[in-house]
Amino acid sequence: MKFSVRDDIEAPIDFVFAQVSDFAAFERLILRRGATVERQGVDGNDGLGARWKVDFVFRGKPREVLATVTAFDPPGNLAISSASSGIDGLTTVELLALSKSRTRLSFAQELKPNTLAAWLMIQSLKLAKSSLESRLRLRTTEFAKDVERRWRSQS
Repeated sequence: MKFSVRDDIEAPIDFVFAQVSDFAAFERLILRRGATVERQGVDGNDGLGARWKVDFVFRGKPREVLATVTAFDPPGNLAISSASSGIDGLTTVELLALSKSRTRLSFAQELKPNTLAAWLMIQSLKLAKSSLESRLRLRTTEFAKDVERRWRSQS
């Protein structure tokens, strides 16, 4: 199952990539939503190979996701693979410079079940795909507006 959204941002591609790859900010966001985040490895690397363990509750059950940055190509591409009990995921972020001050953000999340229980969960998510994509589109738009606000306040 795949979700994808696209949004245009009024900021240069380098600035947008810096915001998209600000992993510390995303860690704080996850913590505010009630999950726990543990960065794996001791080198503090924010590029290729950076890893996290995220624990949260979904549908009343504790879940654990291991996420790893598998592609880090500034200022255009970023990919994070994730694995949990029965579901593998791949999140990709692609940036395209439309002009010196405008960037197109393409975000995609693909989920692949590995077990029957995971397959059943994915099937239930497919039933709600349109509402989930709407929520994702809303969050992406909020992120884009926040990046534009930060760019305007900086320049």
